Amino acid sequence: MRKNIKTTEAIFPMPVLMIATYNEDGSIDVMNAAWGTMLSRDKIILNLTETHKTVQNIKDRQAFTVSIADSKHVIEADYFGMVSGNNTADKFAKSGLTATKSLNVDAPIINEFPICMECEFIEYQDDEYGCGVIGRIVNVTAKEEVMRGDNVDIELVDAIAFDPYTHGYYKVNQRVGNAFKDGLQLKK
Repeated sequence: MRKNIKTTEAIFPMPVLMIATYNEDGSIDVMNAAWGTMLSRDKIILNLTETHKTVQNIKDRQAFTVSIADSKHVIEADYFGMVSGNNTADKFAKSGLTATKSLNVDAPIINEFPICMECEFIEYQDDEYGCGVIGRIVNVTAKEEVMRGDNVDIELVDAIAFDPYTHGYYKVNQRVGNAFKDGLQLKK
């Protein structure tokens, strides 16, 4: 038997993405965004409204970074989703995190997060079914401690996901299968 629930934001897991930009004065702005995904191999899409300070910064600077949040920084990640850059100009400084300027785009890389995608702004869609910010990924970096050789080890990343049912954060760090391989068992 199944039961109807009130939640329509029902996709789980939702990523916990840290979108970082520079403000007009050069200070750093970061927001937490769960509504984002890959659009194609080198394109990312973020469902963000124009009321966000971050969106204005993206349009002004034509660039942004997207970092994967991890369980070590759940407090900072949550804070970036609770406090608006429109009202709190120094919210990044209050987090205690550090940043380095990207060599590829006009946006900051948050040093503490394990994976960062450096993006060029492509367009903003704001029609009835517009998706918000679309960007082209020009470079991806990962902290060495989450690598095994030349590959990212997602168990070491210790990424977190947002639960839209109870508004919780969960670790995403245990491999349970092999994509494009395990299903072969049913092809026999």
